[in-house]
This record gives sequence, C-alpha cells and structure tokens, in this order.
Amino acid sequence: MIFDKMKGFLLMGSSSLNLPQRPKNLWPGTREWGQTNSFANFMNLDAKAPAAEYDIVLTWIVIALLSLGLVMVYSSSIATAEAAKSTGYQQTYYLMRHALYIFIGLFAGVIAFQIPSKTWQSISPYLFVTGVVLLTLVLIPGVGREVNGSRRWLSLFVFNLQPSELMKLFAVLYAADYTVRKGIVKHSFSKAFLPMFFVMLVVGVLLLSEPDMGAFVVICAIAMSTLWLGGYKLKVFAALLMALPAAFAALIIFSPYRIKRVTSFLDPWADPYGTGYQLSHALIAFGRGEWLGVGLGASIEKLFYLPEAHTDFLLAVIAEELGLFGVTAVIVLFAWLISRAFAIGRQAAMLDRLFAALVAQGIAAWIGIQAMINIGVNMGVLPTKGLTLPLMSYGGSGVLVNCVAIAMLLRIDWENRRLMRGLPI
Repeated sequence: MIFDKMKGFLLMGSSSLNLPQRPKNLWPGTREWGQTNSFANFMNLDAKAPAAEYDIVLTWIVIALLSLGLVMVYSSSIATAEAAKSTGYQQTYYLMRHALYIFIGLFAGVIAFQIPSKTWQSISPYLFVTGVVLLTLVLIPGVGREVNGSRRWLSLFVFNLQPSELMKLFAVLYAADYTVRKGIVKHSFSKAFLPMFFVMLVVGVLLLSEPDMGAFVVICAIAMSTLWLGGYKLKVFAALLMALPAAFAALIIFSPYRIKRVTSFLDPWADPYGTGYQLSHALIAFGRGEWLGVGLGASIEKLFYLPEAHTDFLLAVIAEELGLFGVTAVIVLFAWLISRAFAIGRQAAMLDRLFAALVAQGIAAWIGIQAMINIGVNMGVLPTKGLTLPLMSYGGSGVLVNCVAIAMLLRIDWENRRLMRGLPI
C-alpha cells in the first residue's frame, strides 16, 4: 500500500515525500549525519515503474520566471534602447540580447546537467580558486572594465563577464564540499570555522574593492547557511554573530557613498532629486500600479525616470504595469522554487548524500536571499544594492549562472530519483 502511494507521488513529479521519521533536530535534512542507508533501501522502488525522471514542477516554475523576465525586460527597456546611440536606436536591442543570454544559459544548463554531483564535488576547490583569480583580474587597471564607478566586469568582446556572479555558484559548491570535509571536526571553532572565515575574508576584500557589497552579503549568507545546515552548532557562530553587525556598521561609516544610501533609504523624499531619486521613483511606480497595474507596456516610470529599470529595478516596473497581482505572482514563484530546492536537498539528505543536499539547499539560500534583497530594495524596506532579480533581470552573467545552478538542482533531483528506484547514477 505504501509503495503504491509513493509511486503515485513520484508520478506527479514531486520531491516532497512523506519520509520516515528522522532525529528531531534534523531540519531541513542536513543537521545530523552518519545514519545507515536504510532510507535508500526503504525507497528502492521497482526500476520499471513509470516514475518522473525530474522535478516537473520546478522546471515549469523556472520557465515561468524566465518568460516573465524576458517580457518585462523588453517592456522596461524600450524607451532606453530607442534613445541610445550605443544600441543603434533599436527598440528590441535589450530584448534580443536577453533572449540570447537565456538561450546560452539553457545550453550551459543542459551541459551542466550531464555532470554528476561527485564530479562537481571533486572540482569545487579549483572552481573557487578560479573565481578568486577572476575577482583579482577585475581590479587590475586595463583588464577590468569600469561602469558607473564600479569595476566589476571583464570584457570578453562579445559580452562582459561579471566574476562576482560566478563566485556565488562557486561559493555554494566550495562551502558544501568544505562542510563535508570538515564533518569530523565541525564543532571545533579553530579547525572548522576559522579557515572558512579567512577564505571569506579574502573574497570579501576583493568584492568590496570593486565595490560590490551586495554580492559580498549574498556570498557570506551562502557560506553561513551551508555551515549551519551542515550541522555546525550555534556556539561556533557566536563570535561571528557579534562581529558582523559591527563590521557592516564600519563599512557604512567609513564609506561616504554607503552613508548616502542609508540616509536616502531612511527618507528618500528628503532629497528626491538626489540620493533618494531611485527609491522615490520606485515607490511611485508601486503606488501607480495599485491592484492590477496600468497595463503591460504602459509604465511611465520606465520613460527615463527610473534608473536601471531593466536590471536592478525590474520589479518596480512589474508593480506599475501588473500591479499587486504581478508582484504577488513573482513572490509566489520564488517562494515555490525555494521550497522545491529545499525539498530536493532534504531528499538527498535522507539518501545520505551530504554534498548534494548542501548544494541544493545552498542554491535555495542563494536565490532566496538575493531575491529577497532585490524585492526589499524595490519596495523601500532595504537600502539600495546592486543586486538583480534572479532569472528575471537583464544581464548575461546572472542569467547564465542562474540557469547552471537550476540545472545542477535538477541533476541532484534526478540522481535522487534514480537511487530511490535502485538505478545507478
């Protein structure tokens, strides 16, 4: 009877199984390790059962986000593209480039899906070192490209590569592998936590030199989330929890432009034509949208009022054109994606696949935190950061890395399903 229910559940393409009871402190599947592989044996279903091979729900969520993002990038960039000499005065300039980025991202995702989780684990330290090298190259004059006072890009002639986007994925892989390797000494502050702290410190110095504080916050959150989910106790984080607020306060106090961002965030209407310009127009866009929006393509704020409308402030245009309904739909899709990713990670944990579980949940933390920060900035509840909306905002590096991350997530789910059916991976 129970096997019939499980087969039916898999036919629906879901990863959220009613699993055997594990220890109470095991949430969402990676807080305690070393148990036998009884769950894998318990779930050894008939290999001939017509079960789904991948998470269909997750796939459609990603397709919906990519599609909505493509439409809104076009809508929010028409005026900018039509008036700029650099775009050849073509309305479809950003649309065509973003569509190309999505195509390249999907192609890269197909390739990434073919790579087993064990291979990703073996190369994760080398990928992380590669990311550090790229972040260093960005800071070299004549090599890194500077835009609006920030040096974050490497020119590859065809498009600009943003190493900080790659570093987010590399941080997920490295943190997961690090947690696995340090599992025996994970309760030791000096042996387990300090090495990761110094590694993140190096990355932080490079990112803040660009400057790119948004990426630094996301990467720190990825590392800390992975260590916590890997079973590190709260006492290991106690010093960090006390030091982080002081560190971020120092970064703000000793950086004039960050002070301006914080003060403009607290009261954007105090200087609506200066430091509060972006936020005030984002709030105007939200206010104009009301319940159902002014209609697709009918935004006024995108007509040279709202800066970066197709990148950092894409959600503000969605709010104006599609209203509360559109914003709610975007938030629901992201929440659904994150829940699916955690479910896949929990399932991998039940199969005693620690690295795969931490990667899946690290991707969930990454996308969730970045989306939350972008949404918070657009709504005026967080200070302005240079972070895009994952899978939706314009940008080649971001779309490429997001698609590869989703492909890795689907690969982990595919391997889970194979193992539960008694098949090799």
